[in-house]
Amino acid sequence: MRVSPTKISLPLIAAALLLGTAPAHAQMRALNDAVVAHPDPESLFTSPDPKLHRNKQTALKIVKELLEANHWDRAPLYLTDRYIQHNPMAGSGLKAVMDFFMNVAKRTPTPIPEKMKTPVVAVQAEGDFVTVSFVREVPYPNDPSKTYTTTWFDMWRFVDGKADEHWDPATLPAAPPPAAAPTAAPAAPSQPVPPPAG
Repeated sequence: MRVSPTKISLPLIAAALLLGTAPAHAQMRALNDAVVAHPDPESLFTSPDPKLHRNKQTALKIVKELLEANHWDRAPLYLTDRYIQHNPMAGSGLKAVMDFFMNVAKRTPTPIPEKMKTPVVAVQAEGDFVTVSFVREVPYPNDPSKTYTTTWFDMWRFVDGKADEHWDPATLPAAPPPAAAPTAAPAAPSQPVPPPAG
C-alpha cells in the first residue's frame, strides 16, 4: 500500500509550525527597517492646489496645536461641530472630543512650538481627505526597555476648511487578565490514611 506524501507532509508541516512558533513568540523581535521621520515635516503640509493646501494647513494646526500642544480650547477653529469620530476611545461631536482630551485624558496645554516636534513620515491629500503618517515607537512586550518603530496615522475629511470626520487605527485597551480563582482546600480523604510504615 502506497501512502500519499500529502497525507504525511500536512501533519508534519502543522507540527513544525506549532513547534517553530513557540520560541519565536517568546523572543519576538521586529523584522522591519526602522520607520524614519521626514527631516522637515512642516514642508509636507503644503500643496500648489489651494483647497488641498488649506486642508493640509488645517491638519498641521490640528497636529501641532491640538495633538502636540494640547490647546483643545482652539478645537472650534479646526473641527466642525458634528466632528464624526471613528476612534473608539472618543465620542463624535466637537464638544465630546474636547471633553475627552480636556476632562477624561486630562491633557494639559503646553506652549505651541514654533516648529512641530511630532515625527511625521508623510502627508497625503486627495479630494477632501488628508492623511498624516507618523513614526510610532513601541516598547517590546517582553522587554519594555527596548523599542521598535512602526507607523500610526490620522486621517481627516474636511468640509469648508475644517475637519469633519476622523479615522485612526486606535483600538479599545485589552481587558485585564481574569483574576485567578481562589484555590480550593484539598478535599478530606474518604478513607483514613494509614500511618507511614516505619
